[in-house]
Amino acid sequence: MDRSEQGLLRTPTVPEEGEDVAATLSATETLSEEEQEELRRELAKVEEEIQTLSQVLAAKEKHLAEIKRKLGISSLQELKQNIAKGWQDVTATSAYKKTSETLSQAGQKASAALSSVGSVITRKLEDVNIRSIQHSISMPAMRNSPTFKSFEEKVENLKSKVGGTKPAGGDFGEVLNSTANASVTATEPPTEQTQENL
Repeated sequence: MDRSEQGLLRTPTVPEEGEDVAATLSATETLSEEEQEELRRELAKVEEEIQTLSQVLAAKEKHLAEIKRKLGISSLQELKQNIAKGWQDVTATSAYKKTSETLSQAGQKASAALSSVGSVITRKLEDVNIRSIQHSISMPAMRNSPTFKSFEEKVENLKSKVGGTKPAGGDFGEVLNSTANASVTATEPPTEQTQENL
């Protein structure tokens, strides 16, 4: 191989950013006038090929757009098709299938757990409802007990002290409300107004 053929086979070194420009200049100084001229011709030829290929690509893209327009394929439809194909590709992967199976099993387990929690809550509510009915049935018996009568008397005494004089044996709901109000007042620190009322 002679020296001119070696120059054509060597890849030209393009200086990288920050590379010493002086080193690049010294490489061109070692090339003969003929080699430099040959490289310039090759450079022009490659640039011309790039220009031609760019023009061909632009013409092909224009032709493609025209075909799509004639077929009625819009950019939105194309995007939808690309997304659908991409989703189909994703769902075909083994990772997606494994994840899907795992999530399905987790969903079934969560559904079963929520179902059992729901039935437990339903049973508890039924128990509370039954106890409530039993409690309301036993209320008259409780009202006649000595403890309840003693409580009722204390409430009426307290009511007469707090709310003034009302006939004894008033409505029990009123008595309970006044007792609640009296207990709130009794737990608060005395203010000037409540001290005056006492």
